[in-house]
Amino acid sequence: METGNPADEEKGMVIPMIKSMTGFGRSEIVEGDRKITVEMKSVNHRYLDVNIKMPKKLNFFEAAIRNELKHYIQRGKVDVFITYEDYTESNLCVKYNKELAAEYMKYLEQMAEDFSLDNDVRVSALSRYPEVFSMEEQTIDEEELWQMLEKAVSQAAEGFVATRIKEGENLREDLLGKLGGMLAHVEYITERSPEIITQYRQKLEDKVRELLGDAQIDESRLLMEVTIFADKVCVDEELVRLRSHIETTKESLIQGGGIGRKLDFIAQEMNREANTILSKANDLEISNRAIELKTEIEKVREQIQNIE
Repeated sequence: METGNPADEEKGMVIPMIKSMTGFGRSEIVEGDRKITVEMKSVNHRYLDVNIKMPKKLNFFEAAIRNELKHYIQRGKVDVFITYEDYTESNLCVKYNKELAAEYMKYLEQMAEDFSLDNDVRVSALSRYPEVFSMEEQTIDEEELWQMLEKAVSQAAEGFVATRIKEGENLREDLLGKLGGMLAHVEYITERSPEIITQYRQKLEDKVRELLGDAQIDESRLLMEVTIFADKVCVDEELVRLRSHIETTKESLIQGGGIGRKLDFIAQEMNREANTILSKANDLEISNRAIELKTEIEKVREQIQNIE
């Protein structure tokens, strides 16, 4: 469940949220002589993986609990711990097995007749025979118990989501800052790239003049060499795609929602473009910037792994 500022919701505005996949929630419900405690914690996971540990008597509600949690969680490895305590004094009752007592009496009378003995069995003695009296746990009202359990689960889940949203907002701010730094590297490489071509042409021209002396330079041949070099080191397409990926990531972070998988894919594409730029670089300054760019992309990708 995604919530924004209550004041903004009253005005019809919904602030988009992103959630971290790390969270914790706890709830304790006490009604009469019963107490249910629910604790939830989660870590990163590609899909939704919920592991529930609870008393056997609550196993009947497992499917309902999982359905309830789907309203709050989309991704992550979530561990749910549920404890149930019942202090009801009348939780156990005595059961009298009349049919079994009658069987005992029938055979005792048969024994007395067979061996010409007096049948001196008293009630106190008969009551101690196996299974004449037994302790039995009273049946639990499942509807009443589920209402209590559902309340505990939903409260724990709401607290759990609140911690995820808080951490998600911190992730968003951190990622937006890193994306700004990446964009600065892209802009630098964009501005630096044409200078490399100019410098290469000048170096090539100086080298030819050194070799030929006063002889006339073949401008067409010089232009062809420069064009071949420019084609080898050109990273215009990679820079355009990389800039587009950065802007798309920023927009997704601002829009919010379940964007983790989408951003993970985009981060892979950004890393691919940065690798290509580094492989084509024929300039120390561009190489250094491309390395810094790859480092920032890796940091971004690690952070994205934490987003639901």
